[in-house]
Amino acid sequence: MLRTFCLAALTASMATAVLVYAEEKKDAVPAALDFTMKSLDGKPVELSKYDGKVVLVVNVASECGLTPQYKNLQTVYDQYKADGLVVLGFPCNQFGAQEPGSAKEIQEFCTKNYGVTFDMFEKVDVNGDKAAPLFKHLTSLETKPKGAGKVSWNFEKFLINREGEVVGRFEPRTEPDSPEVKAAIEKELEKK
Repeated sequence: MLRTFCLAALTASMATAVLVYAEEKKDAVPAALDFTMKSLDGKPVELSKYDGKVVLVVNVASECGLTPQYKNLQTVYDQYKADGLVVLGFPCNQFGAQEPGSAKEIQEFCTKNYGVTFDMFEKVDVNGDKAAPLFKHLTSLETKPKGAGKVSWNFEKFLINREGEVVGRFEPRTEPDSPEVKAAIEKELEKK
């Protein structure tokens, strides 16, 4: 009788442990989305809200030779948003001081010149000691095709899959609508 009682108690204990583990795993936020950033209007945004989406993170600037990529970012966003793509723009002034504007000026510029409707965030550093924790994480990973290391310039792109794993990193000059970026996005969107 004691053995039956001990076995029942052990079984109940194991079942509870499995449920607790499953609940913790379900509530765990993927590392790449485990950050709170501020939107361009200064409101905190938990990136975990994008869990289950395919996310393209891009450091952007308004006075760069690559600034016209805003148009292609918006086109890619429009093309794939219904399938689960989100684009997150992070203005950065670290490269040639090419993003000097205020949040209001950045918002007006993006809307007026490129019709940007994807989510934009406050200006951040992407390299160095003052880099935003999100970018410290993204640049620490050996992500193909570029690998780990500093962001090299404006409009570097990081692709995060629906599970929150960083699955692609593309050089600034690689256009958002290039065959390689679109193929990577489509591959991840197909996984539901």
